[in-house]
Amino acid sequence: MKKNHPQIVHLHAMNNFIIRAISGLLFAGVFVVCILYSGTTFCLLFTIVTALALDEFNSLVSKSGTASPNRTVTVLAGSYLFLATYLFLSGRSSAGIFIPYVFSLIFILGSEVHRNTSHPVLNMAYSLAGQVQIAFPFVLLNLLIDNEGSFSGLFPLAIFIFLWVNDTGAYIVGSLLHKRFPYQLAPSISPKKTWVGSIGGFLICLATGAAIASITQTHSILLWMGMALTAAISGTYGDLIESMIKRQIGIKDSGRFLPGHGGVLDRFDSSLLAIPACTVYLYLSGCLA
Repeated sequence: MKKNHPQIVHLHAMNNFIIRAISGLLFAGVFVVCILYSGTTFCLLFTIVTALALDEFNSLVSKSGTASPNRTVTVLAGSYLFLATYLFLSGRSSAGIFIPYVFSLIFILGSEVHRNTSHPVLNMAYSLAGQVQIAFPFVLLNLLIDNEGSFSGLFPLAIFIFLWVNDTGAYIVGSLLHKRFPYQLAPSISPKKTWVGSIGGFLICLATGAAIASITQTHSILLWMGMALTAAISGTYGDLIESMIKRQIGIKDSGRFLPGHGGVLDRFDSSLLAIPACTVYLYLSGCLA
């Protein structure tokens, strides 16, 4: 077998790094602006993210051969739930806006009678699992954007900042210290994740929480640091859960949404546990009514 020339390999790696960096910066820029600019852009962003994530989830399940969820209905249902929740909580609609979502769930279950597939019960289970595992966490973000009657994207943005910082910090610390402390966090799921890397990510995340408290002057430093640690720990396990799913299916990335970064679920996997965990934390802390 002919080996690649070292210079070609180096050039290819450099090109991949540049593509990854540019696409990552563009994505982060659009993401931050949409969250902070207005409720409308926030709603539009996460309605789209919810739809794309559900579509990828259904695709992964179908590729595994385990089941074939009703892809169109589940995607429309989950994205509609996010939109309906936003409109209801912002006072722009009554509770009746949730009726179409209830009917969509009934349709998901009832339609299996006529689809004539070999695994109808699994189809129903995975269809509902997508609503619980993916749509529901994003829907909870709507509880975090009201700041005394006016829109504020600070809490949602902070969650994602903590997740980004934790992921980056764990990678850097793990790369530097993994030979001295080679203890793996979950060797059967993600061999490259180590305890020392995770602890390093947690500590950097705590420092970020303190920095946000100092910059925003909105809540106590202890509240922000507690939220940072909650996001870091739950986000780490959210990432491991998706790694477990991908390992079972036998794929590296969930999709090709972002060049060099994989699919939507690859970007938001950690948030699927972090958002619910941080929502509960903020409620228990008295920050949410």
